Amino acid sequence: MTAMANLNDFTFFVHVVDHGGFAPAARALNVPKLTLSKRVAVLEKNLGVRLINRTSRRFAVTETGEDFYRHAAAMLVVAEAAENVIRGRLAEPSGAVRITASVPTAQLSLAPLLPELALAYPKLRVVLHATDRFVDIVQEGFDMAVRDHFAPLPDSGLVQRRVGSQSKLLVAAPAYLQERGVPARAEALQEHDGLMTSLTSQGWTVEHQDGTIVQVSPNPRFVADESRVLLAAALAGLGITALPGTLCQEEIASGALVHILPEWTAGKVTTTILMPHRRGQLPSVRATIDFIAERLGDG
Repeated sequence: MTAMANLNDFTFFVHVVDHGGFAPAARALNVPKLTLSKRVAVLEKNLGVRLINRTSRRFAVTETGEDFYRHAAAMLVVAEAAENVIRGRLAEPSGAVRITASVPTAQLSLAPLLPELALAYPKLRVVLHATDRFVDIVQEGFDMAVRDHFAPLPDSGLVQRRVGSQSKLLVAAPAYLQERGVPARAEALQEHDGLMTSLTSQGWTVEHQDGTIVQVSPNPRFVADESRVLLAAALAGLGITALPGTLCQEEIASGALVHILPEWTAGKVTTTILMPHRRGQLPSVRATIDFIAERLGDG
């Protein structure tokens, strides 16, 4: 009977696959790239199979390598859980939790929450990266991404947990409404200037609290695909726009904006957390997700 392969090599292989290559895995693990390459080569020799096809241009896991990865990754989850029990981390989450989110999500949803999270768990180190570029959370080593979205997210192979949603409200500045009048019915929005997210937008699908749905297409007076820009345009009196409640609640309370047609909403913004399956098992990640879910809730 042949000796079992070195379990450390299992770990190296899983990290290489998670990070999409030897170089990014070497940076994440802080070990030489050559060491990783040699250890995976030894693993392949011990197993008698090719796990990774190496070329200068691309990195590809073989079909056998993908099967092996699933089992090796599951093994690491069990090993990590065993270590966590010994260290008492199940009782007190600790270590770094790396989160990525868009800039608006970071500013509006996470900025009030993450300091509270850090205070609640003194041994937790919160690391937030706010960016509007596409982030591959597996390859870039993030524990989770927090996404605000209007349409359902595509199936990406990541674990998705919906943690809350909020309605989009119809708002306009008092000066605009004084000049153009306050719409008394949803259909009257057709006669107004709209501050829209896209020139190709078909307008808004507005829903009454009794379930009635109406499609309206105001004149696209101003177009921006960023909510804070639409907020500024509304404050300037350019027209009516639809904004998440948390973004405009202070302006409504101060009177800078008027919440029109309050029995109607213009869709919902859903907040979803995405994570690689393996990282979702960590106590620190679970505690962070539960904390965000509890604070955001459904609104």
